[in-house]
Amino acid sequence: MYLVQMLLPLYDPAGGRFPHTHFSAVREELTRQFGGMTAYLRSPAEGTWREPGGSIDRDEMVMCEVMVGELDRAWWSAYRKELEQRFKQEELVVRASALEKL
Repeated sequence: MYLVQMLLPLYDPAGGRFPHTHFSAVREELTRQFGGMTAYLRSPAEGTWREPGGSIDRDEMVMCEVMVGELDRAWWSAYRKELEQRFKQEELVVRASALEKL
């Protein structure tokens, strides 16, 4: 079993907040594909990173996660690319970890 997590930004590159419909579409797509998902929407996480020029950038994001029995890397790669376009991002973090249910 795997836990797949996606970090989705709250704001576009120009600083405008994405409409709620962007996030509800992800919820509907993942629920339809995998039977359910979890989204952490009430307490956005804040990420910071150093740009190549040395400046520090930051973003607020929400995490969406899905538990899957098998990891279909091709599907997740294509979905990540689709989300990158939808959320106007050069790169989105989509990560998978092995998971043991207790």
